[in-house]
Amino acid sequence: MESPTKEEVRQIMDEYNIHPLVADELISPTLRPKVDLYDNLIYLILHFPVVYSMHGKSGGQEIDFVIGKNFLITSHYELIDPLHEFSKVFEVNSILGKSDMSTHAGYLFYYMVKELYRVLVIELDHITEELEDIEERIFKGEENQMVESISKVNRDLLNVKQAIRPHKEVLDSFDMAGKQFFGKEFSYHLQNISGEYYKVFSILEGQRETLLDLRITNDSLLTTKTNEIMKNLTIVTFIIYPLSLITGIFGMNAVFMPFVQGENGFYVILGLMLATMLTIFIFFKSKKWL
Repeated sequence: MESPTKEEVRQIMDEYNIHPLVADELISPTLRPKVDLYDNLIYLILHFPVVYSMHGKSGGQEIDFVIGKNFLITSHYELIDPLHEFSKVFEVNSILGKSDMSTHAGYLFYYMVKELYRVLVIELDHITEELEDIEERIFKGEENQMVESISKVNRDLLNVKQAIRPHKEVLDSFDMAGKQFFGKEFSYHLQNISGEYYKVFSILEGQRETLLDLRITNDSLLTTKTNEIMKNLTIVTFIIYPLSLITGIFGMNAVFMPFVQGENGFYVILGLMLATMLTIFIFFKSKKWL
């Protein structure tokens, strides 16, 4: 169900004997993920992050799962591409009889969640490509432009982390509820679901560490470049200041000024300025400031 109405929820409530508390929560989004075990069903809420979408949206998407022995109801509040694609795969597998989905609805939920995590891994792969591009451009001298790119990727990774952070506790609770509801023979699939989560979490943590290293490197290069500019400006200022001082002194309206009133006074003063500049240059070179 996508953005179900009260009438639609009431209909499935009567048809599948859904508890009124579950039916009430299906009508509107819920901020907190949860797992509730009832006599005839398990009610599970998970939020999946969306980094890239063909609909131009990003953020988080809530999916409510109502899992019975022989039915699975999903409820969400916007179009979710992985669920749409999964429905096509499910129809094909059901027709060909190549799946164990018909055993009970827990297997259907298992394959559905695996698909959701698989799509999330693909989205994280896009972030990996962005990180590689950022690294390449950093060492091409585009540090200033990369500040915004790094911030954008950091925002995407933060959104993913905030969305999947509660999954561990929820899946641990579902593991216990699933064993009780479907039996111990379903334990392997329950552990596999947690394994899919840890795969995503491991990729996410690796990307966050890479981004942190790239940010430190970019900041270091920016600082080095800024320091180099400041050093060059300081050297230019230090060279120009004594020349300005010499010019100011010989520009004074004094009665007697050495060199100024001589026939070659201009060239003498100019030579003095050049000699001063050369002396400063040699001094900087000896100190390895240049």
